[in-house]
Amino acid sequence: MKVNLISDTVAQPTAGMLEAMMTAKVGDDVFKEDPSVNALEKKVADLFGMEAALFFPSGTMTNQTAIKVHTNPGEQLICDKYAHVYNYEGGGVSFNSGVSCKLVDGHRGMMTAEQVEAAINPPDFYHSPLTSLVCIENTTNKGGGACWDFSELKKIRAVCDKHHLGYHLDGARLWNALVAKNESPEQYGALFDSISVCLSKGLGCPVGSLLLGDQEFIDKALRVRKILGGGMRQSGYLAAAALFALEKHHERLAEDHQKAKELGEVLETLPFVQKVQPIETNIVIFELDETLMSTDNFIKMLEKKGILLINMGQGKLRMVTHLDYTDEMHDYTLEVLKKL
Repeated sequence: MKVNLISDTVAQPTAGMLEAMMTAKVGDDVFKEDPSVNALEKKVADLFGMEAALFFPSGTMTNQTAIKVHTNPGEQLICDKYAHVYNYEGGGVSFNSGVSCKLVDGHRGMMTAEQVEAAINPPDFYHSPLTSLVCIENTTNKGGGACWDFSELKKIRAVCDKHHLGYHLDGARLWNALVAKNESPEQYGALFDSISVCLSKGLGCPVGSLLLGDQEFIDKALRVRKILGGGMRQSGYLAAAALFALEKHHERLAEDHQKAKELGEVLETLPFVQKVQPIETNIVIFELDETLMSTDNFIKMLEKKGILLINMGQGKLRMVTHLDYTDEMHDYTLEVLKKL
């Protein structure tokens, strides 16, 4: 049996999703004439109570576009040291926008309003970059799928308002947070200036992310998307997958969360597992006692059993549950781990 726990991006389209894709009505989205893309953008904008949305090939591109629209070259954004926009987007913040990152030493990828305020450069001190944006990631990838406390997000919003800063949410796995915390999209739409949501992770779509904001923001984002080469033509085939997933795959994310917790429970019983981070959603991050089991040996042992996971570096290993991780695979993986 092959079990791929490297990421939730490995999921394949279901039969129902493929059928929706093959029967999609399409047009040329570069001319805004693809009915399926238009329907998806309107549906998600309405879900979040925001004015407009724009379909993109990837979450990295939505984040980079948002940063470009919010900032000017030479300015600075504030984010946690674990943030995806800093660690995993190829240096795009500096390359695309000419902007630097002020990193905050938060907890599992989450910072406090007090930390954000302390990180703001004095606007009249022209020797330092002008702070113009705060970026949040929910759930936190490097933080092990942690979900933010919504009350803290509201406090950060107040800091942004006080200092006239933009407020962007990298919601690559926001769908997971909404299910885990029993929160609504409208809560987030009312709080942030811009939101990126990914479709190709927990929802199981083959490609795509959306950027949300007010109409003026999205009009500017459309121009940036063009500059970055993100215009797609008959992308309604991809949008149809997303429309299907929003209807069929959202609530089932709770199943992924439960399986992740059960993986963590077994890992905690193993003598060579030194630490398992708290598990709230579908990401399991753990560390080994290298004196008892090396990371390389552990990965090779699981590979021989057909189980794949990812080495995040710095002694951390990660498993991610997802749509294609079946009950049968889960039972098999738990048994393999128990026998190691």
